[in-house]
Amino acid sequence: MSAPTPVRIALFGAGRIGHVHANNISALPDAELVVIADPFIDGARALATATGSVAVASPEEVFAREDIDAVVIGSPTNTHVDLITRAAGRGLAVLCEKPIDLDIASVRACQEKLGDRASQVMLGFNRRFDPSFASVQRRVAAGEVGKLEQLIIISRDPEPAPRGYLETSGGIFRDMSIHDLDMARFFVPDIVEVTATGSNTFSSDIRELGDYDTATITLRGANGELITIINSRHCAFGYDQRIEAFGSGGMLSAGNRGETTVQKFDAAGTGQADVHLPFFLERYAQAYLEELKAFVAGIRNGTGFSPGFHDGVAALELADAAITSADTGTTQNTEKARV
Repeated sequence: MSAPTPVRIALFGAGRIGHVHANNISALPDAELVVIADPFIDGARALATATGSVAVASPEEVFAREDIDAVVIGSPTNTHVDLITRAAGRGLAVLCEKPIDLDIASVRACQEKLGDRASQVMLGFNRRFDPSFASVQRRVAAGEVGKLEQLIIISRDPEPAPRGYLETSGGIFRDMSIHDLDMARFFVPDIVEVTATGSNTFSSDIRELGDYDTATITLRGANGELITIINSRHCAFGYDQRIEAFGSGGMLSAGNRGETTVQKFDAAGTGQADVHLPFFLERYAQAYLEELKAFVAGIRNGTGFSPGFHDGVAALELADAAITSADTGTTQNTEKARV
């Protein structure tokens, strides 16, 4: 019996995240990277040469082709709505990095324009596919901790991004917290209240941009669950990524990862371990691969995609509510805004 024809994929963006997607597509036997599009054509050509694909400079050159089944969008945020709309209009499946856009009105307009074709879109909330976090979520859903009462999500970057990135990122809530807000919805889909606090504790650049370098968000679920998200743009001990789910019958947690699990115990200290994996590319390498596998499987099996477009809308709505809450010192009721 012959092997099935690979899913033929076009990639938008040859930057840092584009390299991740290109290498993962190339590694999957049931996927084929056909073309990479990026206006910075030299980078696209170098990546295309490394992955056995071709490079083009414009979306028009991609959408003129007849040999693609799907697109992966890893280009800047301000290109997402246009590329999603054009790809879905061609009947192509779409995997798009978060956020859909920084402006919720643009996102809702895109959703309305897509209509039923929104089901063709998968959002790149890759942390849902991290083996440890996914295991905790499955086990909570299976009732291992009884009724979920508290969820704690900790996400701290090792250091702030360059100022040029921060200027266009949308701020800590839309850029950084949005991953954790989606993770909160992965466990508790119905969030009815958002209370957020932001502070400027160490970065004059971030303060000058009118943003916060440190934030805490408290969410309330429809069944009374309390979720605490703790974010910081710096962390002296590396990339801090942890989750804890506490319920009436116990607790499940997933901690940070190093290169190995080896620990040293001697007179100088106990439990000395390797430093944490340095940043998201290393920490979530497996999650990105599993995400792509799920995308390809959804195309092949016709089962659809999760997280979908509506999850991208919901996470951005929560991020906007967090901004309003932090800026005004008020709790935001989000029950009516739930998708």
